[in-house]
Amino acid sequence: PVANATIIPSPPSHQVRAGDPMTLHCSVQVGSAPVTFTWLHNGQEVARCPLLELRDINVGHSGTYQCVATNQLGQDGHRVFQALSPELALEVTPGSPWVTVAAGISGALLFLLLLVGVIVAWHRWHRV
Repeated sequence: PVANATIIPSPPSHQVRAGDPMTLHCSVQVGSAPVTFTWLHNGQEVARCPLLELRDINVGHSGTYQCVATNQLGQDGHRVFQALSPELALEVTPGSPWVTVAAGISGALLFLLLLVGVIVAWHRWHRV
C-alpha cells in the first residue's frame, strides 16, 4: 500500500515571488506501482498528476494544497489504498511580491511547545 505522501515545492518557499511559476511535486515513500496522484486545493480536486504546475502565482493560488496518492493491490485490484499528504499552505498577499509557503507542521510544533511548557511548569512546581 502507498504510504507517506509528501509535497515538495520548487523553488523553495523563500525564493518564490508573486507572478513567478511554482511546481508542487507529490511523492510517496512506499507504494507499489501504479500509483495515481490527485491534487486538492482547499479540499477541491484540481488535478490528477504527480506534478502540479502553478503559473504566474497570484492571490487566487492562496490556500491549502494536499496530495492524495492511491494504488490497488491484489489480483482482483479491489483493495484500494490511499495516503494523504500533510497540508501545504500557500499565501499570496495583495501588493506584496513575496509568497509564503508553510508545510503542515503547525500542529506538531504547537504540541511540542505545549509539552515543553508542561515540563517546565512541572519542574518549577516540584522545585519549590
